[in-house]
Amino acid sequence: MRTRQQGSAPGSQYFHNKRRSDRKRIFMEQASSNEKKRIAVIGAGSWGTALATVAARNQHDVRLWARETEVADSIQSLHKNPFYLSDVTLPENIRATTSLEEALAGTHFVIIVVPSHAMREVVTRMRHFLSADTVIVSATKGVENDSLMRMSEVIADVMRGKFAPRIAVLSGPSFAREVVKGDPTAVAVASKDALCIEEAQRELSLNVFRIYTNDDVAGVEIGGAVKNVVAIGAGVVRGLGLGTNTVAAIITRGLAEVTRLGLALGARPETMAGLAGLGDLVLTCTGELSRNRHVGVELGRGRKLAEILAEMREVAEGVKTTRAIYQLSKRLQVDMPITESIYALLYEDKPAIEAANDLMGRPLKRE
Repeated sequence: MRTRQQGSAPGSQYFHNKRRSDRKRIFMEQASSNEKKRIAVIGAGSWGTALATVAARNQHDVRLWARETEVADSIQSLHKNPFYLSDVTLPENIRATTSLEEALAGTHFVIIVVPSHAMREVVTRMRHFLSADTVIVSATKGVENDSLMRMSEVIADVMRGKFAPRIAVLSGPSFAREVVKGDPTAVAVASKDALCIEEAQRELSLNVFRIYTNDDVAGVEIGGAVKNVVAIGAGVVRGLGLGTNTVAAIITRGLAEVTRLGLALGARPETMAGLAGLGDLVLTCTGELSRNRHVGVELGRGRKLAEILAEMREVAEGVKTTRAIYQLSKRLQVDMPITESIYALLYEDKPAIEAANDLMGRPLKRE
């Protein structure tokens, strides 16, 4: 005779299943109350696939643009992305294409989720198919190398001469896998256009994907970019075998760096203490799903950067962003010692233990 597992209450499996059923039922009821629209998601990596799923669960007609024909074909025929979140069956109202023209046809709401180094090239290709009333939501976290522009600034720069685009930026603590799983998640959307952020909040919010709004575009973008640099540092100390005291120090002093840079760019301090600042920083520095933390862990174990990146299909944004943030800090004369240490580790071939010693050996000061 089968015995009840120790510690479980009679009927606990029934109530567990019922809770899962109720969550799905409530989730679908809320989603079906929205007006159906056509939404384009540009970029079919993990985060793009997750945001396409969020939009589809809101009953929208979703067009997902992928670079790879193999990805688009698999989503069309099998409702699965073969490379990213490949074990997840995607909603049938997501249609994939490799044509930007097809993806953008008939839509006035676009989410861009491409790597930061590809943003300018992709938006340039999109330019002809966008109209002045299109809401463009950037969900890319990073700063462009050379120009040192944030992603919203890159989009505006590309569109200059045609029209001033309606841009919102989305960021916050949100691992793609947990979003598609339905774990409750909260993010921030920022824009200077009040109607733009209202539309983004309305079209993408679910009871398990809660969107908060503000108008601090610089703060939301800088929080999302710099946390990836700090997360490499948090990974390094774990790779070196150091404990949670050290990780907590990296997170706390990392938040100080994010805040200093943000304020120099006109951001508000409360944004740095919110979802796009502290929230995303904590998640990326501690979560096992963090790609940037993973890079840091492997560097701390003594592996070479090229070797680590060669075995990763997905982009660790912090690697390229470190160079841009380092240069931006020098331009603005903002003290960012963690960023400097990670820059030396990535681009000056400094051993991880030396980078950590340099950081901890800095002159003592007031907090």
